[in-house]
Amino acid sequence: MLHDLQQSYGGLFEKALIEEINQVGTFREVPEGFLLIDFGQYIRSMPLLVSGAIKVFREDPQGNELLLYFLEEGDTCAMTLNCCLGQTQSEIRAVAEMDTKLIMIPIQKMEEWTGKYRSWRNFVFESYHNRLMEMLESIDSIAFLRMDERLLKYLKEKVAVNHSAILHTTHKEIAYDLHTSRVVISRLLKTLENNGEIKLHRNNIEVL
Repeated sequence: MLHDLQQSYGGLFEKALIEEINQVGTFREVPEGFLLIDFGQYIRSMPLLVSGAIKVFREDPQGNELLLYFLEEGDTCAMTLNCCLGQTQSEIRAVAEMDTKLIMIPIQKMEEWTGKYRSWRNFVFESYHNRLMEMLESIDSIAFLRMDERLLKYLKEKVAVNHSAILHTTHKEIAYDLHTSRVVISRLLKTLENNGEIKLHRNNIEVL
């Protein structure tokens, strides 16, 4: 675990903090599609991503979900931080976008490190800022972009997260993430293909 920590967070945290994380953190490997956090759960630890990616959803009163943002190596989730510190129920669902490695940090250490390590304090504040900007971007997309523009933006984000222009995903999964119907997504994907933005294959989508 120490090697993974050094590789992902060595440039962010002091050596002493890295050593503490190594001592108290719990290393986990989860497969693609694994449910890490669900709505209504009380969160007892905070994730630090070592590799892979996690997608974070919000739910409306009718039970419909909307993708808020992706978390990648070197990230944590501000919504998780908020629930941990306030000891409130989770208002998000977090699902592994791919096979993911992460380190779970106990709640009690979070507040202790905020006062003890400047790098941790800066990391927490920057995480809040980054997740806020990503949520604002999601709101802007819903409010100001057409569905075809939202779809193309979503595909490009998945390319960045997966580090591959070939996306192994289904029309149904995309529709779920964007809170629309599979029929709409299939039609828009065909339009994007006709416009030269993507290529549709039998089991994947290639973003050009």
